[in-house]
Amino acid sequence: MRNDGLGSWPARRARKTPHRTALMHRSTTISYAELHERTTRLAHALRTAGLRRGDRIAYLGPNHPSFLEALFAAGLLGAVFVPLNTRLAAPELAYQIRDSGAAALLHSPTCTPLADAVRADAGPRTVLAAGGPAYEALLAAAPTTPVDEPVTHDDLALLMYTSGTTGRPKGAMLTHGNLTWNALNVLVDLDLLADETALVSAPLFHTAGLNMLTLPVLLKGGRCLLVDSFDPGDTLDQIQRHRITYMFGVPTMFDRIARHPRWAAADLSSLRLLNCGGSPVPTPLIDAYQERGLTFLQGYGMTEAAPGTLFLDAEHAVSKAGSAGVPHFFTDVRVVRSDGQSPVGIGETGEVVVRGPHVMPGYWGLPEETAAAFADGWFRSGDAARIDADGYLTIVDRIKDVIISGGENIYPAEVENALLTHPDIAECAVIGVPDDNWGEVPRAVVVPHPGTAPRADDLLASLRGRLAPYKIPKSLVLVDALPRTGSGKLRKDQLRAEHGRAHGTT
Repeated sequence: MRNDGLGSWPARRARKTPHRTALMHRSTTISYAELHERTTRLAHALRTAGLRRGDRIAYLGPNHPSFLEALFAAGLLGAVFVPLNTRLAAPELAYQIRDSGAAALLHSPTCTPLADAVRADAGPRTVLAAGGPAYEALLAAAPTTPVDEPVTHDDLALLMYTSGTTGRPKGAMLTHGNLTWNALNVLVDLDLLADETALVSAPLFHTAGLNMLTLPVLLKGGRCLLVDSFDPGDTLDQIQRHRITYMFGVPTMFDRIARHPRWAAADLSSLRLLNCGGSPVPTPLIDAYQERGLTFLQGYGMTEAAPGTLFLDAEHAVSKAGSAGVPHFFTDVRVVRSDGQSPVGIGETGEVVVRGPHVMPGYWGLPEETAAAFADGWFRSGDAARIDADGYLTIVDRIKDVIISGGENIYPAEVENALLTHPDIAECAVIGVPDDNWGEVPRAVVVPHPGTAPRADDLLASLRGRLAPYKIPKSLVLVDALPRTGSGKLRKDQLRAEHGRAHGTT
């Protein structure tokens, strides 16, 4: 075959393990041979609908086999797959479709009203329901002859939009090579097995659920159980019922599982790999899983790096707790000073820059932003970190979120992590607010655990002796929820707008 990209994966896996299960969803089971056939049929159907090499094909829907069928079918055609976040509003989705120039929109039947609104606004020429009787009839009517389109690792495979915590989201251009090398990093560093059974409850439209979990497992020949959305009780049920060996989640997901009433008695004996990312893992959460004999494999990544960048293995999960680990096998990472080139010293804070075959070539249609994001071939993450004598990196915060108080740098993530050890705090964020004496000082915005009624003074008092006095917030606000993007990232810009008035006012 002349296709070296993702579109060839079902065929390559089918010739090795055709009868092994690839995907499970509710009562549906799809073997690798069936995945190859269904992907080929969908590629023909899309070609009949007028889709060609280089066209962008958007997908809107929760985790479902048709998501992966569309991804691989786009890869067979040499087209570009554009996953859309179902949590976004219609105008936000329409922007991404217009920006990408998507010629087609595949959507879950459950998203039909949203898809109709997007179609009226953005106008993709082809709209297909993915899943359901009409979709199955479409596949049944399409041929199974091979799709012989040459695709290289340098060809664009995926346009994945960043969360857009400030301004409009940008489309990270990920090539077939980027995704393949990222999957190889996962296979090397996580020691995936061919009989892996992965629970995919993290959304496929985000980079971690797709690229750190699903694609590496399918490359290795394991099976993926797709669930529509995350629920802690259902997660415990699925782990026991299907003997799940591998799962990925953000800290909030793992925290909700550990707080479920059935946590202490749940059968977790099948679990081998727990991969956690998206934000630093609080120490109490690590302890909760250690008590059940489970260890987090923590990491750090970004959409632009497809996403794996740093990885903390099980051997060092306790001794290097709080660290994001060392670079993945095929990844180079440096921590540099503000000039973008000079390396920091041990314990000094600087910016994380990354280089490797998994790092994107740039942002879709944004040459100036692309040029600004790279320095001598290194991608500038915008994240602040420090490195220890053993080469382990600790992510401190976003550089733009650093609070400078009286000439001292305060990294909100450090203060947030300290606050999260308090049993009454479910979530928190720390922002800088203006102050006449110090320029700015930290303010904590806290979500209490249900059923608790903590006092702000008591929460702040719990930090005394644990943090330097200048790092302790000078005020604390109790709220019901923190504003987040569709991908679950904290909207600190919105927090500043709502709670960023000068110190002494709330």
